[in-house]
Amino acid sequence: MDLFSIILSVVVLALVLFFVLVYNHLITARNSVDHSWSQIDVQLKKRSDLIPNLIQIVKKYLKHEEKVFTKVTEARSKLINAEKIVEKANANEELTSSLKKVFAVAEAYPKLRATENFKELQLTLSAVEEKIAYSRQFYNEAVLYYNTAIQLFPNNLIAGLLGFTRREFFEATESEKKSPKAKF
Repeated sequence: MDLFSIILSVVVLALVLFFVLVYNHLITARNSVDHSWSQIDVQLKKRSDLIPNLIQIVKKYLKHEEKVFTKVTEARSKLINAEKIVEKANANEELTSSLKKVFAVAEAYPKLRATENFKELQLTLSAVEEKIAYSRQFYNEAVLYYNTAIQLFPNNLIAGLLGFTRREFFEATESEKKSPKAKF
């Protein structure tokens, strides 16, 4: 074997090793995004599962508020059936808005607020909302890392060849970005 063949073999081996390392890095980043999205999905499902119980408890006290319950039920259905991240974000925002209305209406009913089931559901929903917020943050960090990894040179060459594409952030909707107005 001559010197040229040895150098060529080393260069080819180095390129193959580099390709494998970049590929594995991109797979790890993509899997992190998928995992973090599944964590959001778990929390959204948990919240969706709590809503029928909340509705049943509140319905006993608020028989004349059928419009509020309908909006919550519709928003929950949209969230369950949403497939894309943007659809889930919009449905999530709609459901959050509907739930706020339920709790606002419930404020006028001291007996309802005093029931243990209502208090427990309210606390559980609050805890789930916090987990959703944390999961969204974790997901967006994973997306940022992944998107950066596929855009950096020379990763972008390999990512382009292998079909790695940008992922969407789970962004706040326009109504979520607005500051709440304090009423005195």
